[in-house]
Amino acid sequence: MRVLVTGAGGPAGVAVIRSLLRRGDVEVIAADMDRWASALYLVEAGARHLVPAGRAADFVDVVRKLCLDERVDVLFPTVDVELPKLAAARDELLADGTILASPSLATLETCLDKLALAAACARTVRVPRTELIGTPQAVSGWDFPVIVKPRRGAGSRGVRLIGTQAELDAVHDAEEDLLVQELLPGDEFSVDVLAGLDGRVIAAVPRARLRVDSGVAVAGVTVHDDELIETASAVARAVGLTTVANVQLKRDVDGRPALLEVNPRFPGAMPLTIAAGVDMPSLTLDAVLGRPLPDHVDFQEIANVRYLEDVFLPIADVLPPR
Repeated sequence: MRVLVTGAGGPAGVAVIRSLLRRGDVEVIAADMDRWASALYLVEAGARHLVPAGRAADFVDVVRKLCLDERVDVLFPTVDVELPKLAAARDELLADGTILASPSLATLETCLDKLALAAACARTVRVPRTELIGTPQAVSGWDFPVIVKPRRGAGSRGVRLIGTQAELDAVHDAEEDLLVQELLPGDEFSVDVLAGLDGRVIAAVPRARLRVDSGVAVAGVTVHDDELIETASAVARAVGLTTVANVQLKRDVDGRPALLEVNPRFPGAMPLTIAAGVDMPSLTLDAVLGRPLPDHVDFQEIANVRYLEDVFLPIADVLPPR
């Protein structure tokens, strides 16, 4: 089985590659836009490839050709910007012989648009009030402070705290849509969710991020909490999730879990979920290949800390610039 993982420079790509390498029945091919991407050098020299940035016009064409040339059976994208482009080419990839291991294009479009996500889940779970700046609904009625964030975008980029009505009135951005959202005061959790191709939730693993560095959790714990598990599972069903997503929840003033965002991809902290007993990359591979999956996979409560790890190699083994 030949599997291509893109985004080999990110923590999610590293986690997926390491999971698949442990199986023993998979030849892993790694790709990234950066020749210094760390996980490129976790695979054999001939399985390392450079591709354009996900925003590049030729990204999909280059990846499709790579899949053909390398006889790739399954493609695992791990970068937000790549996901919709590859999902739009799902049928073409399949015709070439490559299965795409990611949620559907409809699910991706809902999750990557935070306003659409709030609307899709509002009748299912607690969703903080979320309005588009520049519309009449966003003008008044807020209890300050509030959060302003980009309508689209990953991680915490562009997120800011707004303390007064005057500050909110002054917010604008000519280049992108911005949202204003009710600030939730409680603890925040990330829940990694695995769903089968039929949408059935197989596992949901809540994590508390105890220390974050540059948007990546470097210390955390898994938490058995039925309310978090049920809320994240309901969100997954509401957006039609298949394969894997990370559901971000935060407790409101009454202690109820409320939806913040959904990242429809493998998260950077996936190693903690794998170590807790739910190897989501490996299970996803089985799912997309049509192999039977367990009805439910439980997990242990464990903690982790993360640290930098070096990969040493001869200069001659470093990929030349693309």
